[in-house]
Amino acid sequence: MISILVANAKGGCGKTTVATNLATAFANAGLVTALADADRQRSCLGWFKRRPKDAPRIAALDWHKRDGKLPDDIDRLVIDSGAGLRSRHVQDLLKRADIVVMPVLPSVFDERATKAFLKKVEALKPIRKGKKPVAVIGNRLRARTKAETELETFLAKLGHDVAARLRDRSTYQDVARRGLGVFDLSPARRAGVVDDWLPLIHLIEDRG
Repeated sequence: MISILVANAKGGCGKTTVATNLATAFANAGLVTALADADRQRSCLGWFKRRPKDAPRIAALDWHKRDGKLPDDIDRLVIDSGAGLRSRHVQDLLKRADIVVMPVLPSVFDERATKAFLKKVEALKPIRKGKKPVAVIGNRLRARTKAETELETFLAKLGHDVAARLRDRSTYQDVARRGLGVFDLSPARRAGVVDDWLPLIHLIEDRG
């Protein structure tokens, strides 16, 4: 099993969008997938209520108070965490994860929070020793813009490359309203969109 923790200290950066779409990517690939909602807002659980019954199955886990027992035979576990690192709960989730995925917006207002969060995460022993990678992904990016270039420069100064670039697309809102992810769409409707995710998915699969 590979466990993926989607985390960031900053709210509104797209953690739930990343978590739900990753879960649909794995489920559509035929992997037994669970999505754990560890955020007090429980946005993922709301998404599950809208998910069609004929969509590829994803096990819903309510972990907003504490992490619990996993169903048997899970291949991929995606965890949507709350903000911050100070709580014991988030610390336990970090220990459980094989890889940390951190979505970041191309905004100067998010840079301070991003820098502080990365510093705290990288101080944790498993990550400091290189046993668990941190994949920073640019979210809601617009291609060849100054904001995208500034984000890449900012992350490079912190010693991180942009592991994946998720473009700013209305498709994400459209599918979320229906309890879906972009990987649930037909090949014609998802053409081009899923390509943004492939570098991140390949990075995760390399952990297996």
